[in-house]
Amino acid sequence: MAEKPLHVVTGALGYTGQSVTEQLLVQGDVRVRTLTNSPDRPNPFGDALEIHRLAFDDADELARSLDGVEVLYNTYWVRFNHKLFTFEQAVANTKCLFDAAKRAGVKRIVHVSILHAEEADDLGYYKGKHELEQALEATGLSHAIVRPGVLFGRGDILVNNISWVLRHLPLFGVFGDGAYRLRPLHVDDMARLMIDQAGATGTTRVDAVGPEGFSYRELVQTISRIINVRRMIVSVPPGIGYVVGRCLNPIVKDVIITREEITGLMRGLLDSDEPAAGETHLTQWAQTHRLSLGRCYASEVGRRKIRDKGYGQL
Repeated sequence: MAEKPLHVVTGALGYTGQSVTEQLLVQGDVRVRTLTNSPDRPNPFGDALEIHRLAFDDADELARSLDGVEVLYNTYWVRFNHKLFTFEQAVANTKCLFDAAKRAGVKRIVHVSILHAEEADDLGYYKGKHELEQALEATGLSHAIVRPGVLFGRGDILVNNISWVLRHLPLFGVFGDGAYRLRPLHVDDMARLMIDQAGATGTTRVDAVGPEGFSYRELVQTISRIINVRRMIVSVPPGIGYVVGRCLNPIVKDVIITREEITGLMRGLLDSDEPAAGETHLTQWAQTHRLSLGRCYASEVGRRKIRDKGYGQL
């Protein structure tokens, strides 16, 4: 019997990568390996998942870990600059991954980027994502670029932490008028889209947005109603909102939001007019999870620093 083809997922013990891995294993027609910086995280997949180090410091080891791979799903990135990680490092590391994939003869790469990556080179997050889209195209490898804006679902940060703020603070401040829009996509729908793109040919690019669109103010109001927590929702100047977030950072031991994230949000960079890439409605999902949503704060820094716990514990 011929051996099943090998697919590799970066970060299978994390967020998007975990959903991709789960669906690949349920389908059962491929072997799955992960490349990870956190091999000691709880592994819900047991022996069904091969675990290898994400060896950015060793080009030969990185290439060997991709030898014989049919599809590489790359979810690796960082959300903001920090003393432990930077956009510059993430760009350099991802280019090493692309180079290793080319050396190893990987047949196709499915790469996670961001909506409107080419439209905001003045913002470090978007500039890095844009640079990596160009670097991937320069490899000449068959590839798909999947561009989400906001993801929600098991282990998400934005929707959960909006709920946490609503539960814990006496009012909620939206930046400016809050009229800028976004279309959240469920992480499992994102995973299905990535797997579908693995089966495509040539170079493809797709916006990964959900079936419901909200203004930011509407999103906060909707979550408030669903979790049954009534708060005054007020407009605040972006600078003041950022300062309030910084004051809360030491309490939650995290970075709640950055200036660049506020700028990108207010420019409408998390919205797209493209058709929905999934069927899961945020309102229905939030209603199902209303009792647990936002009960615990989800820490981005905690996930980077504590490598032996699952995201649900951080």
